[in-house]
Amino acid sequence: MLIKNIKSLLQTSTPTKALRGKELSELKSIENAWLLIENDIIKNYGSMDSCPNFEGETIDALGKMILPTWCDSHTHLVFATSREEEFEMRLKGKSYQEIAEAGGGILNSAKKLQNTSEEALFKSAWERLNEVIKMGTGAIEIKSGYGLSLDDELKMLRVIKRLKEKSPIPIKANFLGAHSYPLEYKDNHQGYIDLIVNEMLPQIAKECLADYIDAFCEKVAFSVTETEQIIEAGAKYGLKAKVHTNQFNCMGGIELCVKHNALSVDHLEVVNDEEIECLKNSETIATLLPSAPFFLSDPYQPGRKLVDEGVAVALASDYNPGSSPSGNMNFVVSLACVKLKMTPAEAINAATINGAFALELNEEYGSISKGKKANFILTKKISSIAYIPYAFGSNLVDQVIINGKIF
Repeated sequence: MLIKNIKSLLQTSTPTKALRGKELSELKSIENAWLLIENDIIKNYGSMDSCPNFEGETIDALGKMILPTWCDSHTHLVFATSREEEFEMRLKGKSYQEIAEAGGGILNSAKKLQNTSEEALFKSAWERLNEVIKMGTGAIEIKSGYGLSLDDELKMLRVIKRLKEKSPIPIKANFLGAHSYPLEYKDNHQGYIDLIVNEMLPQIAKECLADYIDAFCEKVAFSVTETEQIIEAGAKYGLKAKVHTNQFNCMGGIELCVKHNALSVDHLEVVNDEEIECLKNSETIATLLPSAPFFLSDPYQPGRKLVDEGVAVALASDYNPGSSPSGNMNFVVSLACVKLKMTPAEAINAATINGAFALELNEEYGSISKGKKANFILTKKISSIAYIPYAFGSNLVDQVIINGKIF
């Protein structure tokens, strides 16, 4: 396939590390460009004055732009049902913590998932996956964490494995057994950690069900000491850490994750200067999830400060039924500009190439580069890259190309 007369071919770079600081603001592009796909790979590209003669399928993209598909490095795509009743509770004044303490939140999703079959979970997750691909997502991470028992965490991870096998886009599986304490372990935290370490992890490793390990390091969930036990246990099975932390409190989670060379720390609605200094001197990526504070009416992540201080920043959707019931990465990019004060170029880089680094998929995804997978978004006719986050209520995706084919 040859695509010609592309208004702007965006993110034509092949960085070897996650972008940070000034580099994050540089969105390399070619104006009036062409792009050649061979099978499922980007074969070549350039400006129209060097466009090759081509006899095969050709798309005229006059007035349209091309950018890499979004790399969504933090989702909870597998869940049983929605939780709009909690949405109404929040509208009436209940906080996230109050809802959780009343048996809502994660425990609510766990109860529903435990009563849902693997087949039903797979079917609903498959529909959600196709929905986000149509909105431009071309690589994704999916977590467990709504099982909270041996059988049900395995059930979730087996669903994710099935999705991996069928999906046209790459999926990374993250074991989040340490998402919350089940009610029966409310006063026996070590008992549940022992269940994760001694029973869940060996079986997960035996079936090759996870790529990463996660924990919710917060006052309402796992302490820093408890999170460290989870990280160290996962490392024995070769699972790198990608950890929820600093959503509500600064409590040492970031320092812990940097100490253990975590791939990413995710959320960061609250972060202090010492934590920023710790992150900027590490390889750990700060994955920001602005649609969560949007939905919860919480403070937004200090995206501008993190970027200015030289922290490697990625953007992700946090798609889940409780705090971010949307996988629309286009909206995430808009929020990053409007609420996190990132520039359009920074937000696009954070949602593409840095997201790919946060998934360890950067060699094949995240940018328009020769030899990478032909996964990209063809926009509708737009005036500039700034129009993408500016027109937050419009669907600007004309076509999504996955593995060299129109999805």
